[in-house]
Amino acid sequence: MGYRFSDLTDACQQDWRAYLEHDFVRALGAGRLDEDAFRHYLQQDYLFLVHFSRAYALAAYKSQTLAELRHAFEGLKTILDVELDLHVGYCREWGIGEDDLAALPEARATLAYTRYVLDTGCRGDLLDLHVALAPCLIGYGEIANWLNAQASTVRGAANPYDAWIAMYEGDAFQAAMHEERAWLDARLAEVTPERFARLTTIFRDATRLEIDFWQMGLDRAD
Repeated sequence: MGYRFSDLTDACQQDWRAYLEHDFVRALGAGRLDEDAFRHYLQQDYLFLVHFSRAYALAAYKSQTLAELRHAFEGLKTILDVELDLHVGYCREWGIGEDDLAALPEARATLAYTRYVLDTGCRGDLLDLHVALAPCLIGYGEIANWLNAQASTVRGAANPYDAWIAMYEGDAFQAAMHEERAWLDARLAEVTPERFARLTTIFRDATRLEIDFWQMGLDRAD
């Protein structure tokens, strides 16, 4: 019996839970996250998503079959047409214009994670790249679902961050998350234990960098 995506999260359970249940996430769900912390995160997340679009363009270049090329194209469309579009609109509601976003300097946590993903994709193959991307695409969908399962989560007008949760619990993002998970399950089923160990290292590193990204928001770090 081969590996599945759940084997990656099981192998990195402590880091994975620390990412999904980070203090930033908990405070956001409860509606008590400091607004300046959220605004700083929101600005940096725009830059983060621009680089992730580049990563999916790299996935298209790395594709060896038409099916892989189409999958990369759909991932790129999800970020550009769904996530980035929603993100820009959401930033506008917080008084942050698209020109302001484009002029932002990158925080060190943004640089570290995005360049790690791109470097992993350049050095490795398509599966390496997708595993490095997985904490973002799959993780954000799981975070929205986790928040909805918590009694402490406040929904509706009482939570200024309700639209953020709605973005990632929405049908479009959840469908993209499930499609990516199925794609990974199919490829992981064929890898050797040695290859799985290398992929686990990539996944763990990427998850730790996601934790740092949340912390960057909380600390408003540059």
